[in-house]
Amino acid sequence: MKIVFATNNQHKLEEIRSILGHRFEVVSLSEIGCHEDIPETGTTLEENALMKAQYVYDHYHVSCFADDTGLEVDALDGAPGVYSARYAGGEGHDSEANMTKLLSELGNNNNRKARFRTVIALIEKKDVCPCGCTSIKQIHRFEGIVNGQIIRERRGGEGFGYDPIFQPDGYTQTFAELGADVKNQISHRAKATQKLAEYLQKI
Repeated sequence: MKIVFATNNQHKLEEIRSILGHRFEVVSLSEIGCHEDIPETGTTLEENALMKAQYVYDHYHVSCFADDTGLEVDALDGAPGVYSARYAGGEGHDSEANMTKLLSELGNNNNRKARFRTVIALIEKKDVCPCGCTSIKQIHRFEGIVNGQIIRERRGGEGFGYDPIFQPDGYTQTFAELGADVKNQISHRAKATQKLAEYLQKI
């Protein structure tokens, strides 16, 4: 089964493809000729995920899914949350600057509890008649959460984003130390993607 993933982020694409395996052919935005910078102006992960999927559906008329992920830190009232990718400001996704700002704001606070949360929005194109001359859409949402804590200094060289400072509950290593094989079994994105896969296998 072929489905479009509304991203050109190579890290995310590789992670999703690894999680879904050979059961699905996951196609990126660039592979369908979409090179636009799709707006992410929502105030929640749910809004952003749906916004990206809706853009692809409206412009390319295909079934597609999009995700948005946030790191939610208890001591910072859930920040950086929906603003995780651009937490330190600027146009790009500067992971080093984001981690530096987060660690600085936490300081010596002993409450290091945090969670990663991923929301996937799937827009499924349904043909009303066999010839496909008319169609309707169905919207589905899937969520994945992994709890953990923010450590005080970076550890590990794998992964991306906040992985070097996030240690999932039940482990003594960060996501960046655990490596892709383990992370892709226990992560927030893995949990949301597994729910997506279970749904797709039924249709």
